[in-house]
Amino acid sequence: MILNTRPNIADSDGFYADLLAAHRGLPEAESHAMNARLVLILANHIGDAKVLSQALVLARAES
Repeated sequence: MILNTRPNIADSDGFYADLLAAHRGLPEAESHAMNARLVLILANHIGDAKVLSQALVLARAES
């Protein structure tokens, strides 16, 4: 499987609003911890090590 980098969320603005709302009121450390948990949950859902490796390379290149 190849990492899909094209827009793939039907309501991306709605998801972004939900993501911001989930972080609202959290101290910075808890916000970072929530992001880490979210990454692990989604990585488990994807479950394909090659796709996850591609995502890590892409995310690192964007920084």
